[in-house]
Amino acid sequence: MTNDKKTLRVWDPVVRIGHWTLVIAFFTAYFTEDDFMDLHVWAGYVVTAYLLIRILWGFVGGKYARFSNFIYSPSQIIGCLKNLITRKPQHYIGHNPAGGAMVVALLLSLAATTLTGLKLYAVEDNKGPFAVSATQAQTHIQSTSLISVANAADDEDDDEKSERNGNERRIDKEGEEFWEELHEVFANLTLLLVFLHILGVAVSSYIDKEKLVKVMLTGKKDVDDTYQ
Repeated sequence: MTNDKKTLRVWDPVVRIGHWTLVIAFFTAYFTEDDFMDLHVWAGYVVTAYLLIRILWGFVGGKYARFSNFIYSPSQIIGCLKNLITRKPQHYIGHNPAGGAMVVALLLSLAATTLTGLKLYAVEDNKGPFAVSATQAQTHIQSTSLISVANAADDEDDDEKSERNGNERRIDKEGEEFWEELHEVFANLTLLLVFLHILGVAVSSYIDKEKLVKVMLTGKKDVDDTYQ
């Protein structure tokens, strides 16, 4: 067995450009939630668009971009983490088992963040891909309320109208608070995973003697026979 180095192109432009675009878009969205809502929304759309592309690319992309290349069993993931802790480098051309698990976790958390964000956007402003569903839900609430009032009495006084409108506003407010809280939970979870990802990259780069950030910029990695 020889240890002659050779350079392989590991990450294609879809992965590399998408990775850094995702970084910029996520942090833009995270820090512009209240003061610059239009920017927040558009950054969220960029995240959503890349997620859809990356998921598709995980099935039809290059060898190292495919899910089949970096989804490992729990025992392999644990083994990889043990090797990092004991400083026993285990080299992979693509993502190592721990890195692959982090990619999947980030994709799932980002998907939940964008879905809840789009739902909140529909509930608050009746905009976005879920706006029609939000309108239908509001119409259903109003129809149900009108039917109930009609069954109770043919003539409705001002107090009953005010109570009905108050109930509708309460339902809307509760729905808005639910999606807002859920959106914040997943956004903060994603942020935590991002920090863990950065920590993992730093530790792995140090122990495995690899320049992982440079590899994600250039797409090229120097490998030898110890890589798998």
